Amino acid sequence: MTSHTDIVVDQFTQQATPFANSTAMRDEEALRLLVDFSGAGADDTVLDVACGPGLVVAAFAKTCRRAAGIDITPAMIGKAREHAAALSLTNVDWHTGNVLPLPFPDRSFAVVVSRFAFHHFVDPLAVLREMARVATRRIVVVDMVASDDSARADALNKMEKLRDPSHARTLPLAELRGLFAQTGLPAPREAFYDVRAELEGLLATSFPAPGDIAVIRKMFADSLADDGLGMKTKQKGDKILLSYPIAILAADLA
Repeated sequence: MTSHTDIVVDQFTQQATPFANSTAMRDEEALRLLVDFSGAGADDTVLDVACGPGLVVAAFAKTCRRAAGIDITPAMIGKAREHAAALSLTNVDWHTGNVLPLPFPDRSFAVVVSRFAFHHFVDPLAVLREMARVATRRIVVVDMVASDDSARADALNKMEKLRDPSHARTLPLAELRGLFAQTGLPAPREAFYDVRAELEGLLATSFPAPGDIAVIRKMFADSLADDGLGMKTKQKGDKILLSYPIAILAADLA
């Protein structure tokens, strides 16, 4: 049986180039919001967990003393190296490997972040605990959040699993907050924004099974009537527009 890790590596090997070039992933305003909200400063070291193509690491490296990224997909680390080289960044480090456990000693970094990855983790609580273990000052998690309505949350997760088989589960905001409490962290500060997209553009950067594409399109079409996915879907001409609700949660270590 194929493991979840194998599925993640397979999907993100295929997604490496479109993901790295995605307008939403490269959004400078969103990256600046993350860096500013983290409170990371010039003397800090930062780790990005499941760093993908290194966009977050590069954003922190422009502000902080040193930034590192770890990702399980070699193709993503390859893209990260290319991105850092294009920016002539020399204060970055890259690690290929799993995040459970993180291959770093306790208290190795001032700030530990993770963006758009928690919905891929089978055990997000264990990952957050690892992030807290290797941090000295602050933890920051950025991810999409599911609706508080269980039917909408279930529909979103069903659609995302079809669209991206490496998807595990998008958590509602209350459950994401709860992970911080279970880790022994104080209630996090929060900020919110939306990642807007168009359905066909989203599908063009995804690698679902061919037979599932029509199912995904129908789920979005059906959601136009009642926002059944919790993604603010709307029709504009022949296009379906959508929004991923994003939460940034930042907590200091006790």
